[in-house]
Amino acid sequence: QVQLVESGGGLVQPGGSLRLSCQASGRIFSFFTIYNMGWYRQAPGKQRELVAGITNGGGTSYVDFVKGRFTISRDNAKRSVYLQMNSLKPEDKAVYYCNTDNAGLNWGQGTQVTVSS
Repeated sequence: QVQLVESGGGLVQPGGSLRLSCQASGRIFSFFTIYNMGWYRQAPGKQRELVAGITNGGGTSYVDFVKGRFTISRDNAKRSVYLQMNSLKPEDKAVYYCNTDNAGLNWGQGTQVTVSS
């Protein structure tokens, strides 16, 4: 059984920063390095969407509305993926999840990000 555990969310003021972490465990342990991973988010009343991706080789991609503000990274030795979020906006409020880039694993519980003054 593969488990993804996200953490690092919270309440932050507009313009603030957060660093999200995703820890993979279980049977993925031996195969994590081959996966292209991604961070997704689901805002209230909206569908879950992919906002940042990182290939197994470290190449990154972002949707336009987070480019220049979010940075995805990974540490294969720790079976972890990270999302550094800067210059946060109220519209970034969502539950954030990690998964493979094709959402092929069971979803974790996510981590709530709220941006409000």
